[in-house]
Amino acid sequence: VQLQASGGGLAQAGGSLTLSCAASGSTSRINAIGWYRQAPGNQRVRIAAMSRDGSTWYEASVKGRFTITRNNAKDTVYLQMNSLKSGDTAVYFCFALTNKHYWGQGTLVTVSS
Repeated sequence: VQLQASGGGLAQAGGSLTLSCAASGSTSRINAIGWYRQAPGNQRVRIAAMSRDGSTWYEASVKGRFTITRNNAKDTVYLQMNSLKSGDTAVYFCFALTNKHYWGQGTLVTVSS
């Protein structure tokens, strides 16, 4: 499985950004897909995930502000990020789980206050 993330950039506090993660390869084997983020000096933390059956999970700090969706025809997962805060500044990584863990490249999100 290969993952291509895009959509990062600069946003103002209170604004919105949408990240995309396009999967290719053995996508039929993906059991879960989603996003981690890593702020400067911090560990990488999972923030949103969607399982094969469409159920979703969110880390507490983003619940209610971020939404993960997917387009099965495009094998693409999106992370809609609303009400952005300066604390959301991080490098965002998409991931996919089969019997292995796959990472996409990071995309930087910077939120200015």
